Amino acid sequence: MMQNVHLAPETDEDDLYSGYNDYNPICDIEELENDVAFQQAVRTSHGRRPPSKTSLASSIGRPMTGAIQDGVTRPMTAVRAAGFIKAGLRGSAFDPLGQSRGPAPPLEVKKKDSPEEKIKQLEKEVNELVEESCIANSCGDLKLALEKAKDAGRKERVLVRQREQAATPENINLDLTYSVLFNLASQYSVNEMYAEALNTYQVIVKNKMFSNAGILKMNMGNIYLKQRNYSKAIKFYRMALDQVPSVNKQMRIKIMQNIGVTFILAGQYSDAINSYEHIMSMAPNLKAGYNLTVCYFAVGDREKMKKAFQKLIAVPLEIDEDKYISPSDDPHTNLVTEAIKNDHLRQMERERKAMAEKYIMTSAKLIAPVIETSFAAGYDWCVEVVKASQYVELANDLEINKAVTYLRQRDYNQAVEILKMLEKKDSRVKSAAATNLSALYYMGKDFAQASSYADIAVNSDRYNPAALTNKGNTVFANGDYEKAAEFYKEALRNDSSCTEALYNIGLTYEKLNRLDEALDCFLKLHAILRNSAEVLYQIANIYELMENLSQAIEWLMQVVSVVPTNPQVLAKLGELYDREGDKSQAFQYYYESYRYFPCNIEVVEWLGAYYIDTQFWEKAIQYFERASLIQPTQVKWQLMVASCFRRSGNYQKALDTYKDTHRKFPENVECLRFLVRLCTDLGLKDAQEYARKLKRLEKMKEIREQRIKSGRDGSGGSRGKREGSASSDSGQDCSASSKGERLSAKLRTLPGTNEPYESSSNKEIDASYVDPLGPQIERPKTAAKKRIDDDDFADEELGDDLLPE
Repeated sequence: MMQNVHLAPETDEDDLYSGYNDYNPICDIEELENDVAFQQAVRTSHGRRPPSKTSLASSIGRPMTGAIQDGVTRPMTAVRAAGFIKAGLRGSAFDPLGQSRGPAPPLEVKKKDSPEEKIKQLEKEVNELVEESCIANSCGDLKLALEKAKDAGRKERVLVRQREQAATPENINLDLTYSVLFNLASQYSVNEMYAEALNTYQVIVKNKMFSNAGILKMNMGNIYLKQRNYSKAIKFYRMALDQVPSVNKQMRIKIMQNIGVTFILAGQYSDAINSYEHIMSMAPNLKAGYNLTVCYFAVGDREKMKKAFQKLIAVPLEIDEDKYISPSDDPHTNLVTEAIKNDHLRQMERERKAMAEKYIMTSAKLIAPVIETSFAAGYDWCVEVVKASQYVELANDLEINKAVTYLRQRDYNQAVEILKMLEKKDSRVKSAAATNLSALYYMGKDFAQASSYADIAVNSDRYNPAALTNKGNTVFANGDYEKAAEFYKEALRNDSSCTEALYNIGLTYEKLNRLDEALDCFLKLHAILRNSAEVLYQIANIYELMENLSQAIEWLMQVVSVVPTNPQVLAKLGELYDREGDKSQAFQYYYESYRYFPCNIEVVEWLGAYYIDTQFWEKAIQYFERASLIQPTQVKWQLMVASCFRRSGNYQKALDTYKDTHRKFPENVECLRFLVRLCTDLGLKDAQEYARKLKRLEKMKEIREQRIKSGRDGSGGSRGKREGSASSDSGQDCSASSKGERLSAKLRTLPGTNEPYESSSNKEIDASYVDPLGPQIERPKTAAKKRIDDDDFADEELGDDLLPE
């Protein structure tokens, strides 16, 4: 056995494990800095040159990776065996990046007529149309938005057909189809094309390929709500509510709010109460609390009204006021605080707070008169609840509203008492209370007290435009128009939207005869209040003062377009046309004025004179009879009626009228003259009796005149006094109504009225008449009249910032 064993000789030269500790000098990195070839390869492209065929072998006799030995390239990786030979690579150089093959061939040009390219281009056009439609809608061009939406819908249908023809229906862009249909339905809705909008929404909802499309039933419910189809609106709201998952809490709350509103509009307050009670228990908010209070007010449940109001008060505002107060003197912190005081978030918080205060104030004014036995007790309860909440500052506003309620009930003493109590509050409330007191005393003609409280209001808050306006009114009432104008100007500087101050300063300039400035004020006010009849009338009045009757008539026509049934405006138009000489137009407007208000003595007188002038005696009779009913103590109307009967040939009726007039006014000389003349013409025996009465009255008149004359001769001083008194009286009579004098003069100068039995003295013709309607629009309004005519104290004099409508 041992003979077959051969031991390896110790001096064997072929050692299998030799050479492992040897390495190629090329891999020696210690000498790389001194290697000229390596440094050249780093700096230049020398290292990318193809290796020569005579590559160096390793020190151990093994070929290098990528080297060529015996015409065979050593493989790059260990995947292939070291001895693998590929025929195509025999004799080829090492070129792993394929640089020896030259540049790559150019890309293949895409064909524009290919179906894929057409489909992509159509998709792009559809998206652009949808975007243009949305932009047009945001800019307010609803018609253009609808046209773009329709174009997008048409092109989208063409796109779907092309995809079907290309046999790629699985590649249909459902999101694009959904957006096109949804935008089209929205544009139909805003253009009030509700039927088309509902049809488009139905197409979306019925398509099962659209996920979460069922929530669009809420939009359909909104459309039915606009159409006042409340039952269907509630049905679709509930269907949409079923489609919304419970995790989407905010959306469910909004849908339930819509359901509650729909129930209120439908008059189903109990169902609305259930919806809002659920909302207030899940996620209380201001709108739901306010609507819940309104519902309980509608059903008349006092206790539930109180609970709903308390829930409304308890809704958190989630506004941190402390972050807007700088706690330290750090300049960086102060800069940040100043920067965030008026940013968009702060503005949003202010709007939210203002909305909350509006809901609370409106709810309190709504329920206060009914939750207790009296409205005062109700207001007291609301004030106590508000004082215990986060809206403490609203308590004073409620007290002012309580005073205004007393004013509406004509209980001025209670209103004054409450307002005087509020004078001791802070400056804002004190200014508001003093403003209201000033207005009350001003309307009561107590200008001294009004001025005093106006001063208090101005001193408490110099930037209160209502207080400055009231102060200007008191100065205006005292006749100091220049100073009143200064107060009005200051009110306008503090609040350029104070229309009362602008109106009053126009009246002030009119009093100062600065008509151009007054006209500018009223034209500015007209730009703010486009349909204000008072402003339009004042503009017409100023043009009339400027003797520009054509412009005055034009502006009065605008007044008629705003208030077509106002008798004073119609009478004013008739007067202007009469001054222009257009009798037909004057008659038309005077007659319209008489039709709406048959008790205006000036209109009645003008119409009667018009018919006498045109010799329509029978028609004139009815107007003079109306005048005799309006002024039964004036003898001239009965005399005019009798004269019309005589001129129309109805002598018997004329005689009866004269006799009736004589019974009512037995000492009237003119009536006796008419009776004597008429009885003589008719051959009646009563002529002698009436003649005796006439002589007796004439003798008594002569004796009275002689006594007056002798008294004047005996006392020159008293005569001077009487003459001065007479002249002042006549001046007052002359300034009473120029239009009445013109009409009376017209009656005296009519054909045939200068005959002896038709003549009448000025004292008997002139009549003073007080219009039963009080202040009228055709007369220039003063600031006092403007304030007295106002019904809503809150808007004009009591401060609209504290007393919302």
